[in-house]
Amino acid sequence: MTGGFSFWDPEIWSFVVTLAVLFAVMLIANALKRKISFIRRSLLPSAVIGGFIAIIVNSVAKKITGNPIFQLNVLESLTYHGLGLGFIALAWRHLDGVKGKEARRDVFHTATVTVGGYLIQGTVGIIITVFLYYIIGGFPAAGVLLPMGYGQGPGQAFNWGATYETQYGFTNGTSFGLTVAAMGFVSASVGALIYLNRIRRKYKTIDGTIKDNLTIEDYSGDNEIPVSESMDKLTVQFALVFMTYMVAYASMWLLYRFILKPAGGFAMNTINPLLWGFNFLVGTAWAILFRTVGDKLRAKGIMHRKYTNNFMLNRISGLMFDIMVVSSIAAIDLSAFRYKEFWIPILLICIAGGVVTYIYVNTLCRHLFPDYSDEMFLCMYGMLTGTASTGIILLREIDPLYKTRASHNLIYQNMWAIVLGAPMLLMMGFIARGMVYTFACLAKIMLLFVGILAIQYRKELFKKKEK
Repeated sequence: MTGGFSFWDPEIWSFVVTLAVLFAVMLIANALKRKISFIRRSLLPSAVIGGFIAIIVNSVAKKITGNPIFQLNVLESLTYHGLGLGFIALAWRHLDGVKGKEARRDVFHTATVTVGGYLIQGTVGIIITVFLYYIIGGFPAAGVLLPMGYGQGPGQAFNWGATYETQYGFTNGTSFGLTVAAMGFVSASVGALIYLNRIRRKYKTIDGTIKDNLTIEDYSGDNEIPVSESMDKLTVQFALVFMTYMVAYASMWLLYRFILKPAGGFAMNTINPLLWGFNFLVGTAWAILFRTVGDKLRAKGIMHRKYTNNFMLNRISGLMFDIMVVSSIAAIDLSAFRYKEFWIPILLICIAGGVVTYIYVNTLCRHLFPDYSDEMFLCMYGMLTGTASTGIILLREIDPLYKTRASHNLIYQNMWAIVLGAPMLLMMGFIARGMVYTFACLAKIMLLFVGILAIQYRKELFKKKEK
C-alpha cells in the first residue's frame, strides 16, 4: 500500500482494463473482418466493428454482474484526447509542397467540397430537428451535430454533444453526438458499396486486403536520428506529440484562467466551450509552429538532425484515431434509445445526411474532378461520413497505389478547409442558445452554402454573365 491506496484497488486498474478490452475487441473485429467475407466487404474499419462489439460486451457484463466493464468518464476522455493527439501527430509530419497550378487548384476544390459537405449536412440536420421540435419535442439545435458526427468524426461529435448537454440542457446530448458519428461509418459503408457496385465493370476492386510496400527509408530517412540509440526513435515521436499537447493545454488554460473566466457571461458560456471543443486545432497550430521552428534551426545549422519520422507519426495518429473511434462507440448510452425524442431525430438525420452527402459529393466530384471523379468520390464521401482514414480505406478499393491525386488532395486541403469552414465552426458556440439563435445560424449556414456553390461553379456563372 502506498499513497493511501492499494495496488489491488479497482480504480488503479480501471484505465488499463479499459484499454485492454478496447484493444481486444478491435483484434476480434479485425479477425472477423479477415475471416468472414461479408464483414470484410462491408468496408467498415475494424475500430468501428470493435466499438459495436464493445457495446454488446458491456451490456452483457452489466446484466450478469450488475456493473459495466467501462467507466464512462474514461471512454469520454479517450475520445476527447484521441482527437487532439491524432491531429498533432499528423501536423508534425513533413510533406512535400503542393506543386503545379492544377494541383493547387484541386486542393482548393477539395476544401470547398469538404466545407460544402459540412454546410449541407448542417442545413438538413437543423431543418429536421427544428421541425421535430414542434411535433414531438426534443432539442431543436441537435441537427447541427450531423456535420460534427458525419463530417468531423467522433471526437467533435462528442465534444459538442457533451457541451450542449452540460451547458444547454440537451438530455443525452453526448450519446446523441456519438450515435450520429457511429451511424456515419455505417453510411460510409452503405454508400461506398452502392457506388462500387455501379462502377464494378470499370474497376477490378479488391476485397479489403491491403499490402504495404515499405522500404528502409520509411523507417529512417535522410539525416534522421537513428531508430534505436539512448532513446528509441518511436519514444521521441511520442514525446513530441504529447509535449505539444501539453503546451496546447497550457495555452488554453491560461486563456481560460486570465481572460475568459474574469470576463464571465458571454465569454464563459460561448467562447470557453468553443475553445476547449477545438483542442485539436490549438494542438495542430502549436505542432505546425514547433515543426517550422525546427526547420529554421536546421536550415541555419543550429540543429543538425531531423527528429521526426513521417512513418512513425502516421502510426501514432492511426493508433490515436482507432482508440478514439472504438471508445466513442463504446461510450454510447443505449438507454437513451427508449425515448422517441432521441432515436427519431437520429434515424431521420442520419438517413437524410447519408443520402444528401452521397448526391452532393457525387455531383461535385464529377464537376470539379472529371479526370478522377470516382477516386475523389470514394475519398470525399468516406471522409464526410466517417474520418479521413475512412476516406483512404474506400479510396484503396480502386486506387490502392494512390496513382491519382485523390489522397494528395485529402491531405493538403486541411488548411483551406479550416479557413473556409471557420464561420460555421464559430456558430457552434451560438446555435444552441435559443430558437432565435438556431434560426439565425440556420440562415447563415444556408447563405454560406450558396457562397461555396458560387465558388465551385464560378466559371459557369462568369460565362453566363459574359453572354
